[in-house]
Amino acid sequence: MVQRVGRIDPATFIGPGKLSELAEAIPEQQVNMVIFDDELSPRHQRELEKVFGENIQVLDRSALILDIFAQHAQTREGALQVELAQYEYRLPRLTRQWTHLARQAGGGAARGGAGGVGLRGPGETQLEVDRREIRRRVARLKQELESVRAHRQRHRAQRQRAGLPTVALVGYTNAGKSTLLNALSGADVYVADQLFATLDPTVRRIRLPSGRAALLSDTVGFIQKLPVTLVAAFRATLEEVVEADLLLHVVDASHPRAWDQIDIVEDTLAEIDADRVPKILVLNKIDRGEPPQPEEDFRALGYQEIVRISALHGTGLDDLLAAIDRARFALMIDIDLLIPYNQGELLAEIHEVGTVEREAHQAEGVQVKAAVPVWLAGRLEQLLGLRDDEEQETE
Repeated sequence: MVQRVGRIDPATFIGPGKLSELAEAIPEQQVNMVIFDDELSPRHQRELEKVFGENIQVLDRSALILDIFAQHAQTREGALQVELAQYEYRLPRLTRQWTHLARQAGGGAARGGAGGVGLRGPGETQLEVDRREIRRRVARLKQELESVRAHRQRHRAQRQRAGLPTVALVGYTNAGKSTLLNALSGADVYVADQLFATLDPTVRRIRLPSGRAALLSDTVGFIQKLPVTLVAAFRATLEEVVEADLLLHVVDASHPRAWDQIDIVEDTLAEIDADRVPKILVLNKIDRGEPPQPEEDFRALGYQEIVRISALHGTGLDDLLAAIDRARFALMIDIDLLIPYNQGELLAEIHEVGTVEREAHQAEGVQVKAAVPVWLAGRLEQLLGLRDDEEQETE
């Protein structure tokens, strides 16, 4: 059913006429669930359940997305993130006993069971006890996810020290990101023609035409009106996008609303402060068709390059790798430094992760001119600068 309304009804979301029509259709069509393609307030949900009866489940867009996420969470991190989002979504909507909610949670609540509620204090209702227990569990989940976040940061620091640029796949859900990851890396990541098939981030090494390596990560797909609770809960995962050196924005070029999906992804990137990361637009599924917009419209969004591919058939993948290679060099800066002989490991690191243009052996060390990643240039400047300061103090 579709209804265009001038304003949202404060009690039942839809108007009384459409509500009566829907209530009559439920028994006629033997309906047991009603889903609204918008977010319902706790009051909306309570009033609708009263009208439809307790045997009719009422879900809104956020609850449905959370349920899909719960089914696809395979790792401990994914399960924690979904469970936190579910609790924070359901807390203001809690009207039944704790055991009812525990059966629906992403996994942690069901493991805890109703036994964790404890005895009620004087004058305390069961609802208050339930809410306090959920808040306690939310706090525990946030602590666990903070530990996961710190673990991810350590891994990112290790990758950075290894000098491997990180490239993150972003895009609307079901745009073909996992298929592209498999095609470029030879990985065997789960692929399905469905929403949110990938929930847990996957990182794989790829080889670029220059012979250098890069790390390619696949993350959760974006969607229109993504629940705020999910954006907050998936902060640790989305940091893979924020901290990336380059983004590949994968678009289903054959989709009739491809342009709208690009706008939605751009808005989400801005929301998580990832809109400043350099990006390449990857128009995927060109074997099925291309968006009608001219290329100039895409370039106006700040993309470094636009590449047309079919990840499924392998079309255009060489062009994409070459574009990543060019972007990698764009993320590098030129240095001209004297590396002391007693710091040969720095010279080796420059050769490993950079492109050396010229080097000359002098009395004090090796004068090297090269292009290196920004992070290494800063570290070299700091290390060599500190050494110069120490020598001046000694003199």
